[in-house]
Amino acid sequence: MTQESAASETLSVHQQAIVPIAAFAATGGIDKLSVALEQGLDAGLTVSDTREILVQVYAYAGFPRSLNALGAFMKVLESRKERGIRDVAGQPPSRAIPRGDALLAAGTANQTRLAGGPVKGPVFDFAPAVDEYIKTHVFGDIFERDNLDWQSRELATVSMLAALSGVESQLQAHMRICMNIGISASQLGRLVQTLADGVDVEASRRAHDALERQLASA
Repeated sequence: MTQESAASETLSVHQQAIVPIAAFAATGGIDKLSVALEQGLDAGLTVSDTREILVQVYAYAGFPRSLNALGAFMKVLESRKERGIRDVAGQPPSRAIPRGDALLAAGTANQTRLAGGPVKGPVFDFAPAVDEYIKTHVFGDIFERDNLDWQSRELATVSMLAALSGVESQLQAHMRICMNIGISASQLGRLVQTLADGVDVEASRRAHDALERQLASA
């Protein structure tokens, strides 16, 4: 097995660190999130990487969870600074986010690439505003930011959705997106195990079931 193929069979240390951060931020477990944030920074996540994950939480768990998680992250960084730990800042987005019709077009293109085709459905016909919000805010404003790669964003999204109950259809959709953008079944299996080891057995079960359904459908 080549080094490249071996790498595709597992998650990097950075990718594994994303899982509990995203999951605990989505559920509001601030004490556990603070521990996960410390571990993520120790594993080499930059401040920019981590902050970006916590900003993205708003799209899947709401602004209150995102804001609370960002507040917890600020406290973690201040505590580490007082202890003499210098965390790597990381990079901000390198390109401007389009606005207006250009943002809708960019978001639609991103969503189509991630999903493997145009995303349509009765709920979007019934509530077209939701369709526009998802395309502009989630796949435009968020996925146009290039300081965190799409695989990392989707690993975070799956971790968030697995940690939440009652969102199995969305979890299934993002499990499919993960595989569309090159995350292997073995890597997703590692995500499932990381949830079991460091987050919650139920979250791991939901992710496992979604992965099994995806593999069966493929």
